[in-house]
Amino acid sequence: YGKNLFLKGVPVIFNKKGARLRIGSNVTIKSSFLSNLVGLYSRSIIVTREPGAVIEIGNHVGISGATIYARKAIYIGDNTAIGGNCKILDNDFHPLDPEKRRELMQDIHGGEAADLIPAKEIHIGKNCFLGCNSIILKGTVLGDNCVVGAGAVVSGEFGDGCVIVGNPGKILKNLEAIK
Repeated sequence: YGKNLFLKGVPVIFNKKGARLRIGSNVTIKSSFLSNLVGLYSRSIIVTREPGAVIEIGNHVGISGATIYARKAIYIGDNTAIGGNCKILDNDFHPLDPEKRRELMQDIHGGEAADLIPAKEIHIGKNCFLGCNSIILKGTVLGDNCVVGAGAVVSGEFGDGCVIVGNPGKILKNLEAIK
């Protein structure tokens, strides 16, 4: 991690052997209930789940009670604000095929087969704002200066300056076009 990492409360950070976790300079991670008055449900959780997984968090990023969970890769640009209880998940956590899912659930030893669980990289640009309780799903690409509305469920590719709202996340307007 870089200079001036500020932790308010105790986050859960797990970096799997063979994975890479980089936290830039001047990053704030809030993990206590009253550290963000939007009302945090849990501590911030940052996890690289597989060898080779990558999480890169840029400089001057703020995180509040968020979960950032990577099997492949999650890249977060500089000056991005990650609102209370946001989830950034680059995978489905379980196989989509019901037979494979049942096999894994019945595995008493907990040996997951990573290749059965769909995962795609997430790229979040610079100067983005992810509203509280938003969910960023696998394969999402957000350009610079994007805003994700509170509670939005986002999947897909969005250019610079998009304001994304709803479930499924749709472009409400483009801030770049307004200039």
